[in-house]
Amino acid sequence: MKKGFFVACCMAVFSPIFAQDITPAAKGVTYGAGTTSEGNILSANDLEKNMSNEKFTGKITGKVEEVCQEKGCWMKIGKPNGETLMVKFKDYKFFMPRDIVGKEVVLEGDAIIKEVPVKQLQHYAKDAGKTEEEIKNIKEPKKEVQFIAKGVLIL
Repeated sequence: MKKGFFVACCMAVFSPIFAQDITPAAKGVTYGAGTTSEGNILSANDLEKNMSNEKFTGKITGKVEEVCQEKGCWMKIGKPNGETLMVKFKDYKFFMPRDIVGKEVVLEGDAIIKEVPVKQLQHYAKDAGKTEEEIKNIKEPKKEVQFIAKGVLIL
């Protein structure tokens, strides 16, 4: 009896923390601190050449190619060369809806160059719904540009 009551209390307290009501992706919807489509905005493809000392702060735009299917805790922006830009969200304070794939967005935040360990790459692959075989084939760390978004706007 006490154990069941304890579990029920924990679920009542912690469920709202973990279950977020995420607004579906639609033109004009913002996430996080929000942002606008005004000002100097770079294409995701031009980000790397505009980084100084392996850092960038500002706005970028691009099309969402992939999103975490577990919680929406990361997404990838496509580039014309077929590569993608990993986007995470500042302090893990907000998430993206799963229906954001294919949408054009403006992101405001910071970019850094980071080496991502194999274990983390495999975790991302699992979150993206990749097969066990695809996950096992990830055997090398990857150095990549990551964007830490403070705000996201759907165009």
